[in-house]
Amino acid sequence: MKHSAAVILSLALAVPAFAQDSNHGAGPVSGVRSLTYDEVRSVSPALEKYTQGPLLDGIWKRPGLSPRDRSIVTLAVLIARNQPIEMPYHFNLALDNGVKPREISEIITHLAFYSGWANAMSAVAVAKDIFAQRGIGADQLPAASPTLLPLDRATDDERAARVRQNAGPVSEGLAEYTNGVLFQDLWLRPDLAPRDRSLVTVTSLIANGQVEQMSYHLNRAMDSGLTREQASEVIAHVAFYAGWPTAFSAVPVAKAVFDARPK
Repeated sequence: MKHSAAVILSLALAVPAFAQDSNHGAGPVSGVRSLTYDEVRSVSPALEKYTQGPLLDGIWKRPGLSPRDRSIVTLAVLIARNQPIEMPYHFNLALDNGVKPREISEIITHLAFYSGWANAMSAVAVAKDIFAQRGIGADQLPAASPTLLPLDRATDDERAARVRQNAGPVSEGLAEYTNGVLFQDLWLRPDLAPRDRSLVTVTSLIANGQVEQMSYHLNRAMDSGLTREQASEVIAHVAFYAGWPTAFSAVPVAKAVFDARPK
């Protein structure tokens, strides 16, 4: 049974690491210990106040992003930055907000390439218990080698040429894997929509302060359907989960992208 909106908003998004109802199980996930409001208050009353105020009653209620999108963004931040203490709650919340198990699986796989294999494996260690508790089996997961989405050959040829020109002279292997496994395989997997795959990528780049590639990927996200309002909300949301300096580092890049695109 899914949480009602009122129940979801009554829970501490910043602190729970246990599943929250009987359908999700009652024990700790992968050894991650839960924190209660009382425990947070015992160390930082202000943190508990801000959790229930600006976080729960603020950013998560803003209309610029759907709850589903906010869950995708939050998962992308937690995985990209390898912050497992909040993962059990947010994997459950993402499922309750309409993110499909196959999409969570693809988000983890995608972030192996954009934040590293170890971070993805850490997410697997948490997600496997959530999936087991909720009875999610192999039939709800994407195939290892599905039929890929069609490739826009002309656009990809231009992208591949830039990669060969820029990266090839420095690292031939990097250029080969970028043009092969990354853009002609991973990005064409069908179980995460192109818009959502770009949303995950942009979020991970912001979260890890890697804004050099953000312009390309933000443009790609907006070409795939992410609106300017949604992109703006991503930056605000990431501020709470990756810090204000990280979000502000993305502002000039986003502004340049917004200014260059047709109104």
